[in-house]
Amino acid sequence: MKADIHPKYVDSEIRCACGNVIKTRSTRPVIIVGICNMCHPFYTGQQKFVDTAGRVDKFQQRLAKTQAAQAAAATRKKKK
Repeated sequence: MKADIHPKYVDSEIRCACGNVIKTRSTRPVIIVGICNMCHPFYTGQQKFVDTAGRVDKFQQRLAKTQAAQAAAATRKKKK
């Protein structure tokens, strides 16, 4: 194998925007991230669930309006 072709593997710090610092090893001495496991909503229990039933109801209401409008247009066209 060729000598001196691999990057140096050094002790590293991962710094989050929330202030959390994680010690690890990497080819870069400092890694800055925007979100980590200490501030991510999924891991902290702050996750908000989307009301999918409400979205389905809204879709069905829009679909009913569209179908009613199409039926009214079809009856108007038949009368002509």
